[in-house]
Amino acid sequence: MASPGATRPGRAAWAAWALALPPVAALGLVFLYPLALVVRESVSPDGGGFSLSAYSDVLAQTAFRDALTNTVLIAVGATLGAVALGFALALVIAFVPFPGGKALSRFIDVFLSFPSFLITLALLFVYGTVGMANGLWTGMTGAAHGPFDFLHTPWGVLLAEVTYFTPFVMRPLLAAFSQLETAQLEAASSLGATAPRIVRRVILPEALPSLAAGGSLVLVMCLNEFGIVLFTGAKGVTTLPTLIYGKAILDGDYTGACVVAVVNIALSVALYGLYRLLVPTNGVRRARA
Repeated sequence: MASPGATRPGRAAWAAWALALPPVAALGLVFLYPLALVVRESVSPDGGGFSLSAYSDVLAQTAFRDALTNTVLIAVGATLGAVALGFALALVIAFVPFPGGKALSRFIDVFLSFPSFLITLALLFVYGTVGMANGLWTGMTGAAHGPFDFLHTPWGVLLAEVTYFTPFVMRPLLAAFSQLETAQLEAASSLGATAPRIVRRVILPEALPSLAAGGSLVLVMCLNEFGIVLFTGAKGVTTLPTLIYGKAILDGDYTGACVVAVVNIALSVALYGLYRLLVPTNGVRRARA
């Protein structure tokens, strides 16, 4: 005869499953089911049999290869720029006292809620063909056109993405810097270490996990960014998300759009998996040290 205590773990397990089932079912209905439809359309066009012909057709297209190259190059460039700029700005906010520093730190949290196209629109007002910078130039020199004409190029997309995604790197860095003991910095300074050496030997090792987390997040988000590329109107700059939009909405090629979407998802999931693989390994190494 089973004791009452032996049945309690089983009841607890059933209760846990009962609580987890509704959100899991909702997730499957809202996210996994549409994703499964996209995958099915890519391997079974128009409800036919299983076929990978759509993949061979799309992957052989020059437009797809160019979009993949643009996506990777812009994402890597924007990530490197956001990491470098975010680290520098977080250092200033965290360790250099100046009026309004706390307000600026709080503004970063608000900035994270802004839509990406809003940043692009702001850059167009400043550096666009009829923007403020070109208007000041033509007003001062009398020239017919201003010198700033880069927003409709890959450099404009890169600038917009670095501007928008830098706070996503700064937020985890500021949280990490707030946990750093100032006694370490004071001890290093009293021993004659210069500011660059303190940053390199004391601050940077503590910031690496947060820097890796923020950089990985920015890289994945840049791979899937659509609004910035669309609003800049960069000529000849087609990324995987804009290629999906063009095939599905403009060309009516839903099967081709699903193929590109599956490739884009696979690339994002692979990067996320690599990040999850590296972070626990680093944590174990640091714990053992």
